Amino acid sequence: MININEASAKELLGYYQAKLDEEAREAKKAGKLVCWSASVAPPEMCVAMDIAMVYPETHAAGIGARKGSLDMLAVAEQKGYNLDICSYARVNLGYMELLKQEAMTGETPEKLANSPAARVPLPDLVITCNNICNTLLKWYENLAKELDIPCIIIDVPFNHTMPIQRRCKEYIAAQFEEAIKILEKVCGRKFDYDKFLEVQKQVQRSVEQWNRVASFAQLEPSPLNGFDLFNYMGLIVCARARDYAEITFKKFADELQAKYEAGQYAFGAAENEKCRVAWEGIAVWTYLGHTFKTLKKEGAVMVGSCYPGMWSLVYKPGDMLSMAEAYTKIYINTCLENRANVLKETAEKSHSEGAVMHLNRSCKLMGFLNNEGGEYLTKELGIPYVSFDGDQTDPRNYSEAQYETRVQALVEMIQERK
Repeated sequence: MININEASAKELLGYYQAKLDEEAREAKKAGKLVCWSASVAPPEMCVAMDIAMVYPETHAAGIGARKGSLDMLAVAEQKGYNLDICSYARVNLGYMELLKQEAMTGETPEKLANSPAARVPLPDLVITCNNICNTLLKWYENLAKELDIPCIIIDVPFNHTMPIQRRCKEYIAAQFEEAIKILEKVCGRKFDYDKFLEVQKQVQRSVEQWNRVASFAQLEPSPLNGFDLFNYMGLIVCARARDYAEITFKKFADELQAKYEAGQYAFGAAENEKCRVAWEGIAVWTYLGHTFKTLKKEGAVMVGSCYPGMWSLVYKPGDMLSMAEAYTKIYINTCLENRANVLKETAEKSHSEGAVMHLNRSCKLMGFLNNEGGEYLTKELGIPYVSFDGDQTDPRNYSEAQYETRVQALVEMIQERK
């Protein structure tokens, strides 16, 4: 058992990530419900009904970071899933197929036994939301069909204009209420609105501490290396409705504050921060160390990224329209003008002097418009950008040499501009 008061943020992160997986496994053993959820789908309703949550995107990222994604991708490809489908989906569908085989035969497939990822149980229901992409709809519909389980879908309209129109918020809020009715049928009991309110309040406390952590990257020199946001992201995705995230992020923010006051920064001494860059796109989980170390070698601190900000889900607890707005204004679910402004604001607040744009092979919404975003930054702020080809969990779509060359070019352009 860990001493929460004495443990470091890094220790808390590892402890709570393992605890979430163990809770899902124990819930399954006890005959309780387990839900697989999309990363930016609302967990508030399920958590209020004491349903254990598992997040396939985070799980797939963990498999990729531990160099185990190729086995899962091979299983998915043997089943006929196309290479152009999101690699998170393919990794998860491959993993699901192996879990199915195990459940049907009583024997653990070799690739499942050798997987470096934490074991998670098969779901009893799934919930998804298309505020980050429409692939999630077919992905989770497929899970529900393969496993013959209920599928809750929160359909979020794309926001062609800003601010969010009231009719869109009302449409989404009505779906929250419909999801509650479905959960009542699945669980066989009435929905606990009092607990729902407490869960909403917890989400807001977790988000507050998450945003507090991210704000340290705006300091010069920065005590926060932006890649740490990628490492800690698992809890804002999987545990924002639990106090696990709030406790860990508060400890991390307190550590960053102490570090800054002591004159300790992301790369040690202040002079080691040669330049500051923004990162647009999902992390390359299969090469997370390489992407970070290449920047560090050049003295380039990653201080700004819109990606972790997708979980800045600020709303008023008890107000369904406010909650609906929070879940629909994810920046990639908004018009190009707003998306560009979010990117610009992120670069400005973090005092970024250049940008690295990840052209993601299998996540079109997080890669397709990145060159346009880079051009917008150059036009509006005068800062240079470079792009590189990659993928979140398929290592075959990434070149170390290309990335290194692009980073070196970016640093040279920043130095020349200075």
